[in-house]
Amino acid sequence: MNMSKIDLTSPEWCELVFQDRNHSYGAFKMRSDSRKRHTWAMVSIILIAVIASTIPTLLKFAASEKVEEKIVEVAVLSQLEEPEVKQESFKRVDPVAPPPALKSSIKFTAPVIRKDEEVTEEDEIKSQTELTESKVAISIADVKGNDELNGKDIAELKEVIVKTAEPENKPYTMVEQMPQFPGGTQELMAYIAKHLRYPVIAAENGVQGKVFIRFVVSATGSVEGVEVVRSLDPNCDKEAIRVIASLPKWIPGKQNGRNVPVYYTVPIMFKLQ
Repeated sequence: MNMSKIDLTSPEWCELVFQDRNHSYGAFKMRSDSRKRHTWAMVSIILIAVIASTIPTLLKFAASEKVEEKIVEVAVLSQLEEPEVKQESFKRVDPVAPPPALKSSIKFTAPVIRKDEEVTEEDEIKSQTELTESKVAISIADVKGNDELNGKDIAELKEVIVKTAEPENKPYTMVEQMPQFPGGTQELMAYIAKHLRYPVIAAENGVQGKVFIRFVVSATGSVEGVEVVRSLDPNCDKEAIRVIASLPKWIPGKQNGRNVPVYYTVPIMFKLQ
């Protein structure tokens, strides 16, 4: 038998292989049905390939139908009639002439010096009480053009001159440049230690501790408004106030380039040797 021409899927080859063997064995049935299985497998693969190749075409076709529907809808909407626009008629308004210029209600005259006998009661300067009770309006506005043609009615002027009061000279708590004792903090402590006298009664009672004194260094550098913010003993408090009040002038504090009053607090220590 020529082996090159043998069809391995043919029934003859299957009979040759299982000659003189049990045909009820499962391998014989599988080999005899292999040709049918191969045929169905090949057909299934071909069908799947055909369906897969046609899916993109079907999708494009469906999308083109949707685009055509949208184009038709736009075309139908564009055929609508344009709405009718009503043209309203506007009445022409003639320009209104400006009102004539107001005339001044008060005429300013130069002061004239007269003798007391020639001055009447109407010409005398009224007191504040008389001005308040009277109905005369006094204007502080500077009106230009006080002639009959270009004058203005002073009573109609709304301009008010506001005089800005000087800022209150209250002491600051913190400024750009704090006040300084001449020579610095060490000289301040040395001055206090030199001039402080321990009260005899406080020493006999064994009183020790700190007294906190607050004062104001004025814009001129002087010490003002000395007060106790934390007390220790009445006698110690009194002595601390006396020493701080005797301090010489300081270098004043500054805010925005000018001297200002500033609060300053100093602790004074009372300690028995």
